[in-house]
Amino acid sequence: MFMRRRPVRLEAERIVLRLPAHSDYMAWTALRSTSRDFLTPWEPVWAPDHLSRKSFTNRVYWAARASRGGTALPLFLVRRDGVLVGAITLDNIRRGPAQSGTIGYWVGQPFARQGYMREAIGVLVHHAFTTMDLSRIEAACLPENAASRGVLEQSGFKYEGVAQSYLQIDGRWRNHVLYANLRSDRRGRTDAR
Repeated sequence: MFMRRRPVRLEAERIVLRLPAHSDYMAWTALRSTSRDFLTPWEPVWAPDHLSRKSFTNRVYWAARASRGGTALPLFLVRRDGVLVGAITLDNIRRGPAQSGTIGYWVGQPFARQGYMREAIGVLVHHAFTTMDLSRIEAACLPENAASRGVLEQSGFKYEGVAQSYLQIDGRWRNHVLYANLRSDRRGRTDAR
């Protein structure tokens, strides 16, 4: 029997993490626009139509497909009063022997350094380890991004090294520092008999 799964909704103390919806377009565009100078040094170059309704509609459809298919979990961070503060995505979900995924995130400039991302990472990692049965969550950021490194370290991620020319950020290939968080009850355990 086919059963429709409910969309993921994760609750933290001050925020709710949920899939983006078409009705989020105006809030998303406003937050990304006002935060552009704050975000672009840390992100890939924005496409010319990055803030267009069509681009956002494609993002909403991709998020729904990826979540249903189990390949990614793209979530918006929404304060309890309904204000959009940012987004976090658990992407590159690998099953089988890897049981891992990678997180990426952004927060709007007006909400930076207020602990929202730490809450989001905490609830998403807990969900990934308990509900999704992942064993490893990875993250990468630019070496000079002290805020991102700090939130990862405060969230239980451990530094693992440097990846050379890892991603194109702000128009050029950049090295990234790599972090990982391991599900503690899986360290050293295998299913081999």
